[in-house]
This record gives sequence, C-alpha cells and structure tokens, in this order.
Amino acid sequence: MKKIAIIGPESTGKSTLSKALATHYNEPFVPEYGRKYLEENGKDYNRSDLLAISKGMVIWEERMSFIAKNLLFCDTDLIMMKVWYEVNYGECHPWVLNHLQSRPYNFYLLCAPDLPWEEDPLRENPNMRDKLFERYHNELVESNLDYTVISGTKDRLERAIEAVEKIR
Repeated sequence: MKKIAIIGPESTGKSTLSKALATHYNEPFVPEYGRKYLEENGKDYNRSDLLAISKGMVIWEERMSFIAKNLLFCDTDLIMMKVWYEVNYGECHPWVLNHLQSRPYNFYLLCAPDLPWEEDPLRENPNMRDKLFERYHNELVESNLDYTVISGTKDRLERAIEAVEKIR
C-alpha cells in the first residue's frame, strides 16, 4: 500500500482533493483529525492540544491503513503539525519529530494557496497562506521527499490523478 499525504495551507482544497482521490481510486482516505478535535474541544488550542491532534492523526491513519488495498490518501500529515508547532510556539514537540522519521509517506501532493479563501470558524491565517506554503515546500525539499504541487483554480483533481499515476 502507498500512502499519499495531501498538505498545504488552509483553504487550499486538501479535504476536497483527498475525498475526490479516494472516490476516484475506490480507496479510503484519512480525514483531517485536527478539524474533528477542534470541533469537539473548541478552537482555542495549546501545545498539548497539538500533540493530541498529532497522535489522533496517527491513530486514524493506522486504522484506515487496514482497509486500504493499494492507496491511502491522508488529509494532512505530521509535516503540517511540525510547521504549525513552529509557527505558533517556536519549536516542535519531540514526539512529532520522532514520528515524522518513522512514518514515511510514498508521495505528497502540496496544494498551492491560489484558491479563494473560504471563511470557516476553525481557520485562522488568511494572510499567511503564501508563507505557510513556502514552509511546507521547504520541508519537502529539505527532507528530499517526492511531491507534486497542485495549483490552479481548475482541473486540480486531474493534475492530482496524473501525479498519483506516476507513482502507482
């Protein structure tokens, strides 16, 4: 089974793309655990909440991996949590750093911030999307990870499918 992480700044179509890819390939996807956590616990979070979100994300991913046949699409990953920790608190929790190394993905789809911002009570950084995109991009490059940038306001799913086909 190949794990594909869909990452990028807020409001760049990650959840939509994750669901659409899963439907296209008739495979499961791992929803964004952070959204569920914040909906249940409130949008004000701290360091310990980010750790709980990171651990919950890993648990959901492990559960979904048992039902995946060939592909597992993951809506966000621990790179995003690492960057979120660093942006908000200046450093990342060691648990996240350790699990980043031990839980590799086969491929990444990095969503560009070129879609219009959509208001959502859980979203908080409409003016940081370009900066966050660069942070995620730098993480992928520095870690020598295989990825494709998904950009444009049309045909994002088609471009994502083309990228996935190259690694299948």
